[in-house]
Amino acid sequence: MHLDVLDLRSFYYRSALGRAAQRVIRDELVRIWPEAKGQTVAGYGFAVPLLRPYLPDARRVIGLMPGPQGVMPWPAGEKNVSVLCDDTHWPLPTGMVDKLVVMHGLETSDHPAGVLSECHRVLGPGGSAVFIVPNRAGMWARSDRTPFGFGRPYLTGQLDDQLRAHGFMVRHATAALYQPPSQRALWRKTAAFLERAGHKIPWLAGGGVLIVEAGKSHAPMPGGGTAVRIKRPQRVHDHQPAPA
Repeated sequence: MHLDVLDLRSFYYRSALGRAAQRVIRDELVRIWPEAKGQTVAGYGFAVPLLRPYLPDARRVIGLMPGPQGVMPWPAGEKNVSVLCDDTHWPLPTGMVDKLVVMHGLETSDHPAGVLSECHRVLGPGGSAVFIVPNRAGMWARSDRTPFGFGRPYLTGQLDDQLRAHGFMVRHATAALYQPPSQRALWRKTAAFLERAGHKIPWLAGGGVLIVEAGKSHAPMPGGGTAVRIKRPQRVHDHQPAPA
């Protein structure tokens, strides 16, 4: 079940914890994609807080927000680029997107297979998609104080299997949000240190989110037909007389 857009906006833009989470995840995304000059960048779910670095140079930036979640204008004070859409029918041409970000769109959807099919459809040749989902092994998935405490959390292997089943191949995987999901001043002051420590020794505590970059694989998509083997094929000219 998708979260309400007003609750998501309140968390990411009006709470210290949400702004910290936004900054940490966005920094990881920029490490993966330092720029998107002349490219089409799209975000699905509630990914717009992560798209701002690409606004100046991208050819086009689009924020796709699912119907059950609701939509809000974004970016504030500028020309709106966000649009309301169905989980499994996005208003984008096939192969249009160069870079796609999915956050609060996969784990909360009632139709995750349909979401991944749309991700595959709109992504162009050589394009990349980054999926940001709650980490089942992390603290954030165990708390309902943040949006990452809702929906289906994943382990890395589970997400990898689901992506492969829908025509994607993982290129890069990491975790983030090693700080506790708490608004307390002590944890806010030590958040930067905890993030650095978590990246150096991640086995001490699982990051709150998994960040996985994937591209299209060359394997056929599911549902592309079933091969049929004929044991005794009938040739077209078997019963035709030989030419004189």
